[in-house]
Amino acid sequence: MKIILGVAKIRRIPKAVVALGVFDGVHRAHREILEYAAREARRIKGKSVAVTFWPHPQQEASLYSLKHRLKLIEETGVDTSIVISFNRPFAGISAENFVKNILVKRIGAQCVCCGKNFRFGKGAKGNFNLLKRLAHKYHFKLKAFEVLRTKHLPISSTSIRRAISRGDFKTAKVLLLRPVSVLGTVIRGSSLAKRLGFPTANINPHHEVLPPSGVYAVKIIFQRKTFKGICYIGSKPTFKPHIAYRISHIAKERHIEVHIFNFKRRIYGKDLEIQFIRKIRNEKKFASLARLACQIKKDVFLAKKLLSLP
Repeated sequence: MKIILGVAKIRRIPKAVVALGVFDGVHRAHREILEYAAREARRIKGKSVAVTFWPHPQQEASLYSLKHRLKLIEETGVDTSIVISFNRPFAGISAENFVKNILVKRIGAQCVCCGKNFRFGKGAKGNFNLLKRLAHKYHFKLKAFEVLRTKHLPISSTSIRRAISRGDFKTAKVLLLRPVSVLGTVIRGSSLAKRLGFPTANINPHHEVLPPSGVYAVKIIFQRKTFKGICYIGSKPTFKPHIAYRISHIAKERHIEVHIFNFKRRIYGKDLEIQFIRKIRNEKKFASLARLACQIKKDVFLAKKLLSLP
């Protein structure tokens, strides 16, 4: 998939079928739009284009980093992703000028696909009715998608943020069509876990929506291979403040560490994805490091048992 960063680098694309949206999370409803664009482009022998925005126009906490989002968009079969920087000058562009100058003149949209609840343009004044009128005015086809729902919830990034934040992985997985995960970079830590007999990779997360503090059975995707392990998210209450280290201002003092079973490689600076399978226990303060080490042994045993299940 070709990636274009910024409006200035856009060049007209023949027979462009444009999927328009923030696509934060690339959930079930997003995938329906993106996959339709890819199919339609193949049908007319054109090119499918995802137009997305970074950072989030409504300043929502990100479900996925831009890198992760683009990887998921690529999996839908889209040919090109255009990432528009949502800065102050861009936010001041009127809805009609966005359609006329960017979608039509710069990209050359022959068809535009989006959700019926998509808002765009200065002050988010652009809506489906305006887009329908502009499609007629500027001669492009419009394909709009209704908001999808499960039995109880609309399939939306907002619903997914809430589910992840309260640790409801089952609901989040239904909405996402994949396990809840965190993509991050392995950074250096204090090596305390290693001294306890359980070496961990300390993770600097690329995005902001994280599961609640606690210990989890997880799967780890690293260099296209899947490993099993155990993950801790929390503030390290057992250790004194001067021992704790900060991994990310985004994570608000919360640390992420993952112990990968049967894994001894040094992977500092590498990216990995942690998929959350089941919560084992809540975060807890221990009276001594010996008691913490004992509890970790129990956590590892339970995680291995859970991950051996079909």
